Amino acid sequence: MSDESKLEQTKGNLKETFGNAFDYEELEKEGKREKSSSKLKEVAENSKDKVNAFIDNLKK
Repeated sequence: MSDESKLEQTKGNLKETFGNAFDYEELEKEGKREKSSSKLKEVAENSKDKVNAFIDNLKK
């Protein structure tokens, strides 16, 4: 996981938590979106790395 993805997930989690704690729905929703988006980016990055590693192994 990249540091950027981890930071985005943490930021989204904080927004979601504060939004929930202070009954601020918009902030909570924004946090959930950021968290989901960064997780999706992480999955895409990991998939790309695995495909590239597989291709490199085929070339050998």
